[in-house]
Amino acid sequence: MKTWTLRRRLVALTAVVGVLLVLIAVVAAGVAAQNRNHLDTLLDKTGPLRTSTAGLQTALVNQETGIRGYAVSGNRSDLEPYTRGLASERELVEFMRPLLRDDPEIAGQLQRVEEQAAAWRSSVAQPVLSAPDITTARGYIDDEARVRFDELRTSLDELQRQMLVLRDNAADKARDTGNTLVFLLVVAAAVIVVAGVALLLSLNRAVIGPVTDLADQVRDVRAGDYQRKITGVGPPELSRLAADIDAMRQQIAADLAEVGAARERVEWVNNQLQRQAEELIRSNRDLEQFAYVASHDLQEPLRKVASFCQLLQRRYAGQLDERADQYIAFAVDGAQRMQRLINDLLAFSRIGRVNTGFVEVDLDRVMAEVSSQTESAREYAEGELVFHDLPTVLGEEALLTNLLTNLVSNSIKFRRPGVPPRVEVSARRVGDEWEISCADNGIGVEPEFADKIFVIFQRLHSKDAYPGTGIGLAIAKKIVEYHGGRIWVDVDTAEGTVIRFTLPVLAEDPPGGDQPPAQAEPTHDTTEAKEVAA
Repeated sequence: MKTWTLRRRLVALTAVVGVLLVLIAVVAAGVAAQNRNHLDTLLDKTGPLRTSTAGLQTALVNQETGIRGYAVSGNRSDLEPYTRGLASERELVEFMRPLLRDDPEIAGQLQRVEEQAAAWRSSVAQPVLSAPDITTARGYIDDEARVRFDELRTSLDELQRQMLVLRDNAADKARDTGNTLVFLLVVAAAVIVVAGVALLLSLNRAVIGPVTDLADQVRDVRAGDYQRKITGVGPPELSRLAADIDAMRQQIAADLAEVGAARERVEWVNNQLQRQAEELIRSNRDLEQFAYVASHDLQEPLRKVASFCQLLQRRYAGQLDERADQYIAFAVDGAQRMQRLINDLLAFSRIGRVNTGFVEVDLDRVMAEVSSQTESAREYAEGELVFHDLPTVLGEEALLTNLLTNLVSNSIKFRRPGVPPRVEVSARRVGDEWEISCADNGIGVEPEFADKIFVIFQRLHSKDAYPGTGIGLAIAKKIVEYHGGRIWVDVDTAEGTVIRFTLPVLAEDPPGGDQPPAQAEPTHDTTEAKEVAA
């Protein structure tokens, strides 16, 4: 028994209790069936039989009353109780006979009552009814007729007594089976209580005690005594658990030894990281110094070069040969381009480094500023700018203005020859983000170049065809990512270019689902959109 596992012990106890409860349930089912039969006898048999017997007695008395009344008065209407009683007798007898199929003694008594009733009718009732006159009829109502009917009454009393005995027997049997059911329920409850007590005692001896002892040993190990050997008693499961815990203790002790050796290495790495962090801080200071030098010291000689080259161009234009004029123009363009590259690089490096703090920014107000900044370019290209009701987002207004200015300027710059540019900025909510689109009717972007246009200084056309440094979309990408969004080119557009980017939704904005709101539908209605046209 000591070598039995806890599972085996619980299965054995459960099996024993289960067998006992099943046996009790089987016996209880049989007793309940008997009890139901006895109750059916009481409700569906003895009750209706006793009621029918009383009705039968009333029917026979009515017959006797009707015959006597007719014999006294000679009026045929006085025979109505006799006729009604005779019909009632026949109905009651037909009803009682099927119920007495299992009680031959009571059925025999009912047969005797019927025979005596038939004998009374043949010796008294029929002669009275067939008598030629009332005097003759009265002659049949004599002492012998009363004796015959008294015998019939006696038989009816005996029938009622037998019905009462049948009822009492059924009630006694129903009471006995009910008591037996109660006893079986008490026995079942006692089996469950005994099984519960046995289970508690078994668990306390086989589980709770050994587990408590094992927990005390584990607490000692947790307190730092990693050299203490853990042993287990009780069922095989707990012994294996104790062995596994002891193996874990040994592994922890070995790991602690390795941790002690690794701690020195970690400290050395931390020292290296600290030195690298200091070096990174110094490098950042150098980068900031470089940015300062690039924005001031480098641009100063560039401005001088550009200025003097422009003076040479204005003063000596046409006085030298054509090649000299061309060289001077190259110098002026190179110096100005170098200035633009330095300024764009500085703007690119400042994104995210110079943080003015995020505030709520109304993109409609931003687009009004963008419209103002790009007005001259739109007038020159005879283009139009349409922007719908845009959301309010969290961000830096200057950076978002720069972002949208770059996108709108690109759309105006990369227009198709002979086609006035049209730029449309709209927004829709997708989950927890605003998806903002800048769509135009320009030359478009080939799908294979959709990712390259966001690379710094990446150009798809020569600077002679389309001026610029090739850093505008790289700045836009860095601004969007700085605000926690993403930017891409929609390659499924049939005409022009559609650049989409996302910005997080303000926390207090109600969810709007994935469907675009009504204001995102393109429209030229001045009540739903703002249009700026040259």
